[in-house]
Amino acid sequence: MNFKELISSCLQKNAQSQRELYDYLAPRLFGTCLKYAQNQDDAKDYFQESFILIFKNLHQFNFKSDLFFWAKKITINHCISQLKKNKNLAFTDLETIETHEEINEEEEFSIDQLLKLVQELPTQYKMVFNLYVLDHYSHREIAEMLNISEGTSKSNLSRAKMILKQKITSQQKNTLYYHEK
Repeated sequence: MNFKELISSCLQKNAQSQRELYDYLAPRLFGTCLKYAQNQDDAKDYFQESFILIFKNLHQFNFKSDLFFWAKKITINHCISQLKKNKNLAFTDLETIETHEEINEEEEFSIDQLLKLVQELPTQYKMVFNLYVLDHYSHREIAEMLNISEGTSKSNLSRAKMILKQKITSQQKNTLYYHEK
């Protein structure tokens, strides 16, 4: 069954087709929810709520874009909406931070370790970092999504990178210290 047939069948409330679509999208969309949520329980809630929105809006999918990216955008927007609703996010304005340091990624530092550190970032920094670095949104798009200025988006990304660099350096020093003993 191709995607047009699958979506058409889903729109007719065919449970088997809905399950197929869910199985196709679920693994990667749950990962998206994990990137934005504060914890596993929130991620599960965002994930389930996102699927409700995906099925509710499936009639709007126009086949001009990739189905996964369409669903991912709904998921990201829902996660951001929930974070805005549940928290008073304090975004840092550009004038507050004047650092342009880049993370100098060491080969020994794994992607999994980096993603774990990203999860530990304050919510506002994590959101901007995820949107810009992992989901490839521009600062203009991020500013529109989060109702902040482009400068604030840039400074939050800079601050996130600075925090990550400090954490990476600290972990590497600790690892080096333990290896020398």
